[in-house]
Amino acid sequence: MAKSKLLRMDNVGIVVESLDEVISFFEELGLKLEGRATIEGEWAGRITALGNQCVEIAMMVTPDGHSRLEISRFLRPAVISDHRNAPVNALGYLRVMFAVDNIDEILTRLYKHGAQLVGEVIQYENSYKLCYIRGPEGLLIGLAEQLVNE
Repeated sequence: MAKSKLLRMDNVGIVVESLDEVISFFEELGLKLEGRATIEGEWAGRITALGNQCVEIAMMVTPDGHSRLEISRFLRPAVISDHRNAPVNALGYLRVMFAVDNIDEILTRLYKHGAQLVGEVIQYENSYKLCYIRGPEGLLIGLAEQLVNE
């Protein structure tokens, strides 16, 4: 019998307070809202071990159609901890990195949605321009622009 194998990464999940604000931010970045739904009931709580949960989710997809971001807002049970403003080196802290074609132009647009630069935009050799930003609710987002070598 053949060994089972990993097929792909399906999505990365982020829990937020304001689904609309975060959707708007990621749409400005270039993701597309693929769908939105409310998931509730005992069956869903069996997966998460949260009991009879109710969560509103939005699935965002990258322009290439290969990567997804699941944004969730828990209505029940109540959120019990908040890691949104943890430093970049906090254990278990999540960041998502996106490849962009013009980091400076993207930053200008995202600043209008409340994004803040964490450190500075740096250039790594002649390969990449990179930075971290804090998006809505303190979400940590990485941006990477591959430089064209002529």
